[in-house]
Amino acid sequence: MDEKQKVNINLPQDVAEGQYANLAIISHSSSEFVIDFVRMMPNVQTANVKSRIILTPEHALRLLGALGENIERYEKEFGPIKSNNQPMPPIGFTGTKGNA
Repeated sequence: MDEKQKVNINLPQDVAEGQYANLAIISHSSSEFVIDFVRMMPNVQTANVKSRIILTPEHALRLLGALGENIERYEKEFGPIKSNNQPMPPIGFTGTKGNA
């Protein structure tokens, strides 16, 4: 039986502060998923990507599972998350993509 390897993770102060995003644009190829986190402001025609995360398909699937588990835990503690189900504004990107 193998012992689990312990990993020390460092969280620098500038990263710990985080970035607010209210839109995620997800693109993929056969070898990676790219998630761009964007902050859109009302009545502003330009939105900036605040962070880009690139994942292997395996890690994207793990992220999907982990996010699902955490949403379940959140809703058990705080109640259902309300969604307004409004369509996302049109974005002038081409290629394979999805919005989250």
